[in-house]
Amino acid sequence: MARVFVSVGSNVDPADNVKSAVSMLRARFGRVQLSNVYRTAPVGFEGDDFYNLVAALDTDEDAHEVAEALRAVEDRHGRVRTGNKWGPRTLDLDLLLYDDLVLEGAPLAIPRDEITEYAFVLGPLAELAGSRKHPVLGTTFSELWRSFDGADRALEPVNLRL
Repeated sequence: MARVFVSVGSNVDPADNVKSAVSMLRARFGRVQLSNVYRTAPVGFEGDDFYNLVAALDTDEDAHEVAEALRAVEDRHGRVRTGNKWGPRTLDLDLLLYDDLVLEGAPLAIPRDEITEYAFVLGPLAELAGSRKHPVLGTTFSELWRSFDGADRALEPVNLRL
């Protein structure tokens, strides 16, 4: 079994889309551990705030199968992939980590660069996997979070029952 970490985000009907996505992840993978949910401002565009969290799950599926399953969940939520990379999202599911696997380039890069770039990814990941080491950097996610730029650490907790 592989331990997998997935970022979950939405800024279009975020409460409903996040709840539905978590339900679909549980239906597909069984037990899913969740970080807290956070409200964050959009990055790269003006728009409604996002709800973000990280989910952890175990699977026998390979990384590419997991990525395909995540894409199917996004599609079922009306995810639009045309146009600007930065824009509103009904649902954004990104495979952050697959055990200690390192894959570089298209179509699947693991670990995701976003882990060390955005508080809304690193903060929730550190909640769930604080003692786990980044497979490339060799630093724990708790250490990465502690050293993350404080100006970008604003995560507003959201009380959302999942």
